[in-house]
Amino acid sequence: MDKKVNKGQNMEQAAVWLLKSLLCAYIISGILLLLLAFLLYKLNLDEGKVAAGIIMIYVVSTFAGGFIIGKLAGVRKFLWGLTCGILYFGLLLLVSIGIYRSLQGNGANVLTTFLLCAGGGMLGGMVS
Repeated sequence: MDKKVNKGQNMEQAAVWLLKSLLCAYIISGILLLLLAFLLYKLNLDEGKVAAGIIMIYVVSTFAGGFIIGKLAGVRKFLWGLTCGILYFGLLLLVSIGIYRSLQGNGANVLTTFLLCAGGGMLGGMVS
């Protein structure tokens, strides 16, 4: 009986870890996107530089989320980081579909974004 209760507590703890790391990742995303918008306004950046900045923001944010969950979990850090990156992408995709009512870009862009988010989270978990 204790094993079932303990397992339930571990699942709740893991869910809290994931929420904390995702919240941190999205806060970092928001701050970096505001900084990018400011730079766009002041420096009149071209489309290529803005796209590169957005990609960098995805990777840095998921790296931070993976790093945090890796520190919290302590074991199987890369899997926790990968999970954080995948959940970050999933929520990003849901928000995008909710706002635009369709996917922006083609399948290759969506796949690339998924790989960047998953890889950034996994790398953050491995480094932690």
